[in-house]
Amino acid sequence: MSQLTRLSLPGLLLWQPQVHTDPRGYFFEVNRNSELQQVLGATEFVQESQSGSFQHVLRGMHYQLDRPQAKLVRVVAGRIFDVAVDLRRQSPSFGQWFGMELCSEKKQQLFIPAGFAHGFLTLSSYAEVIYKTDQYYDPASERAIRWDDPQLAIQWPLNRAPILSAKDANATSFANAEVFLTMGSE
Repeated sequence: MSQLTRLSLPGLLLWQPQVHTDPRGYFFEVNRNSELQQVLGATEFVQESQSGSFQHVLRGMHYQLDRPQAKLVRVVAGRIFDVAVDLRRQSPSFGQWFGMELCSEKKQQLFIPAGFAHGFLTLSSYAEVIYKTDQYYDPASERAIRWDDPQLAIQWPLNRAPILSAKDANATSFANAEVFLTMGSE
């Protein structure tokens, strides 16, 4: 059985799998639907995506407005600083962010419910990130909030300017972002 930790923002969860090691290496269950359903209910992941990023690459803060995605994030190589921002207007943690380091060595998975923006900064020389989503990627619905928005004041562990895509460099401010008006805060 894996260990589940509820994090500081409503709905954010951290999974630590039980890793079995022996002289050959290790083995662990990445997902067990029965465990996930006990905690997440009817959440069903329909897409799995993978990205590779070099050090100092910052991806985010991304979300889908019309088809909001719950995500299960895992690092399979390297280290990242992963961030989620609550965009659920009715949530007690609306506009707050949570960040933590995820790395391949710990094999943890971060669950981010629908209604959050998500992004990460690559800390190692290279990192590969896999994320499962409960909605398909929909480019027409995708939105981005500035990674350095002063109102959010995310404390990125930066020692230089990050490497950004054009979309992320031109993202909107939190004050001007379209947010989720009717989502629950569970």
